[in-house]
Amino acid sequence: MSTSRPPVVEIVGLGPAGSQYVSQHTLHRIAAHRHRWLRTAIHPSAHLVGDASTFDHLYEASDSFDDVYASIVESLIDAAHEHGEILYAVPGSPLVLERTVRELIVNPRVRCVVNPSIGFLELAWARLGIDPIEERVTLVDGHAFAESATDLSGPMLVAHCHANWVLSEIKLACEDTIDASNDDCEVVLLHHLGLADERVVIVRWSDLDRTLEADHLTSIYVPRLAVPVGTELVSFHRLARTLREQCPWDREQTHRSLITYLLEETHEVVDAILALDPDDPSTDDHLLEELGDLLYQIEFHAAIAEEEGRFTMGDVARAINDKLVHRHPHVFGGETSDDLVASWDAIKMAERQAKGLDDGPFAGVPVSSGSLGYADAVLKKAEKAGVPLSPDPTTAADLERLTDIGEHLLAVVAECRRRGLDPEMILREVTNVHRANAEQRFRL
Repeated sequence: MSTSRPPVVEIVGLGPAGSQYVSQHTLHRIAAHRHRWLRTAIHPSAHLVGDASTFDHLYEASDSFDDVYASIVESLIDAAHEHGEILYAVPGSPLVLERTVRELIVNPRVRCVVNPSIGFLELAWARLGIDPIEERVTLVDGHAFAESATDLSGPMLVAHCHANWVLSEIKLACEDTIDASNDDCEVVLLHHLGLADERVVIVRWSDLDRTLEADHLTSIYVPRLAVPVGTELVSFHRLARTLREQCPWDREQTHRSLITYLLEETHEVVDAILALDPDDPSTDDHLLEELGDLLYQIEFHAAIAEEEGRFTMGDVARAINDKLVHRHPHVFGGETSDDLVASWDAIKMAERQAKGLDDGPFAGVPVSSGSLGYADAVLKKAEKAGVPLSPDPTTAADLERLTDIGEHLLAVVAECRRRGLDPEMILREVTNVHRANAEQRFRL
């Protein structure tokens, strides 16, 4: 068994602003290394780490911060194994909201040496004139404000407010908790603390994202909200967990046992949508109720998964958020709407390949859907893949009107009932035969 020690990643922080906040110890450690990396060169003290590689290009090329951080960590580990020992410099303190540092520390492939340093927090407390312990301030990541601040009413110091769209999302997350007519609804913008153009501005919530151009040295302080962030969803989530823990019927349920109820609630939502009447507000109430019932089914499944230690409702929300961003490069990237149709299927296929799932012509067709919908989806996919299905053309040759088609379908169902057969299963089996033949032709 090898007893060699893993390579070393020595980590330093560059302080919250200029070089006056960087310690002599940090400068000494920087000078001690030949191989140096910066998380970003966009920082007032980045010039202190001479001849360093940066990861700024990853922020432009990646679809999400998760991808950026994962790439940084892997690159640093590879570099450490190549050189034996490297330096990694980050803005502020390496121990405050530095996800790459946290991931490196727990990774067994490297040994981390972390040098503490002053961060933006010390300057923030000084400018705000508060004791964070006495005030019980919570530190929140602006990138995930809606999730991280859930059930909090302040005071909060929100970091990583690096762009105005981040401030807009924070404002949106708090829109149900603030009273626009109340002058007490204020927030403090902290911008470029420790630099010559430092700004500490008290603004109304409505002006949060319109007062200055936010960047990587922007944070906000939320003294107090009248109502905690996301109260309704938090209460609903807690109720779902309480029912799972304390209701005998809920405790007995499994993912499989809930399938029937999930389908029932989905059909009831469809019925409510079909019944919508713009002149009848009660139909809106009906849809609202049915959407709530469907949402409870999703919460129920998430509660079971959380109980089993598999995933949580937060993971569900995060996954769909990341998927939608990835599938909409025309919104969040450089593509145009003209590229959308061409890229949509390619993106979905790439996602399936990355997960080791089937990427054939019928990938993604849900086999558990109704047989009519299943047959329609298989026909559509086969045509798109260039291997169209060929059901008997004489069967539908005389069906010219929509009513003829409907009558024919109904007559087929009636005949199945007369013979004691299941029309759902029969259509599914025939569709599967044609699907298998099409897959064979596609592979040729």
